[in-house]
Amino acid sequence: MSPNYMRSFSEGCLRPPTVIGQFHTLFFGSVRMFFLGVLGFAVYGNEALHFSCDPDKREVNLFCYNQFRPITPQVFWALQLVIVLVPGAFFHLYAACKSIKQEDILQKSFYTGFYIFSVFLRIILEVVAFWLQIQLFGFKVNAIYMCNVGALEKKFNIIRCMVPEHLEKTIFLIAMYTFTVITVILCVAEIFEISCRRLGFLKSQ
Repeated sequence: MSPNYMRSFSEGCLRPPTVIGQFHTLFFGSVRMFFLGVLGFAVYGNEALHFSCDPDKREVNLFCYNQFRPITPQVFWALQLVIVLVPGAFFHLYAACKSIKQEDILQKSFYTGFYIFSVFLRIILEVVAFWLQIQLFGFKVNAIYMCNVGALEKKFNIIRCMVPEHLEKTIFLIAMYTFTVITVILCVAEIFEISCRRLGFLKSQ
């Protein structure tokens, strides 16, 4: 790989062309991933082991846990982070291949439009993930989950299951909603900043 290609990649790709974009990268890359990777593991790491039902049988616990968690929150949020990164990564790859300089992104209409389009895609993906999170997890984790075991047990239809650390999970759930809202706001603010720079209300960096 040539030195010129590496230089163009480091100058034009790794650093977003706006102040808000750079803050978004720091917030998204550092705070959000750290929160999910470290605290998410502490809250959800042993959930399946501590999830218990009445009667407390291994096969019943496993059946009800799979019903309670069609997808684990950690996996969902990890997928969300990866998918939301795709539009920006695609733009950065395009900028590297075309040797686009950072200042060109805000000066040339095609590059500006392409970059704004990638930001719009991030917003759409975040909103879709927000909606899916509501459908899958709601806004609160209850201490008791009523499990339908009619397909597993002939003696019972509905049994009670205990959800471990339900309060911690509720707090973590609200925090992840908050992160999504913040990143959407930052994306909208970045588009506004780009528009102001293009119109001359803000000086270029």
